[in-house]
Amino acid sequence: MSTSQRLRTSPPKHLRVALVGPAGLAGVAEEAERLDGVLHARGHAVTRRLAPAGDWDKGGFHSPDNGPAADFDLVIALGGDGTILRTARWMGYDQVPVLGVNLGNLGFLADFSRDEIDEVLSEIAAGRFRLVDHLMFECEVVRDGATVVRELGLNETSVLAGPPFSMIDIDLHVDGELATTYRADGLIVSTPVGSTAYNLSAGGPLVRKDLDAFLFTPLNPHTLTNRTVVDSATRHYEISVPRPNEGSACVVDGRVLAPLLPDDRVRVRRAAPRFTLVETRNHGYYRTLHEKLHWGGGMRGAGPQASSERAEASLRTPGDRG
Repeated sequence: MSTSQRLRTSPPKHLRVALVGPAGLAGVAEEAERLDGVLHARGHAVTRRLAPAGDWDKGGFHSPDNGPAADFDLVIALGGDGTILRTARWMGYDQVPVLGVNLGNLGFLADFSRDEIDEVLSEIAAGRFRLVDHLMFECEVVRDGATVVRELGLNETSVLAGPPFSMIDIDLHVDGELATTYRADGLIVSTPVGSTAYNLSAGGPLVRKDLDAFLFTPLNPHTLTNRTVVDSATRHYEISVPRPNEGSACVVDGRVLAPLLPDDRVRVRRAAPRFTLVETRNHGYYRTLHEKLHWGGGMRGAGPQASSERAEASLRTPGDRG
């Protein structure tokens, strides 16, 4: 039985926990030290995997000395949303449920504050939590019929025009059929969990993060008819740029995957592993939208605090009211 299945059915009394985070980020080492003591006091086995951000691709969980990520029941990621992305990439095809602790700025995925973690650990021990699966994708660049590079991603694949910053034509094929040609500065192919990242900044919609879909959002399209398209994650998608700029590139989760040459193919499809976040009864998708993005208001005099209070009231059970 996989780790994720064990947590879904009957959480182990004593967990095998990995503490991960970028060494050097303010507060990470101190919080890892504190949590190590808290977890050991509760009888859990703890392994610390702090590393500079640039070293997360060099072995990581897959180091022969460390064993695979599947050896753990829970990964606690210390940092921000960038840490969550690195953690997902670090685990690769051995995804383990992740509890995100926000030591950065926004913290949309790293949703819990350090002040909440002791309570969250008690909630997990009592079985009062849920595991929410998120779509991951595989992106590969194919050149002359051969795969040049392949990457597992969580947020988005972007095809960017790059220097000299003139617009490019981008062909999108769906299951082998030409769907459309964008003339734009680029194209974002986002997962629902990435809909609140670059897709949102580019004017794309919010999509609930546990849905199985891809979002296609053009960057500065040279037409009024191009809008975001949402399509099923069961389909296979292929992107090509017949005449790329010198600096055109394919980017996955903020990292350049490969420069693009004429006739290259960028293929995006649903990946087998799922990225899993731990949520508790006090943290849900819409509450996070309210608190992190100040979404769901608009009434005169109703600011973020009022929105948060309404969200909290809506999450209470009937027995909690009154």
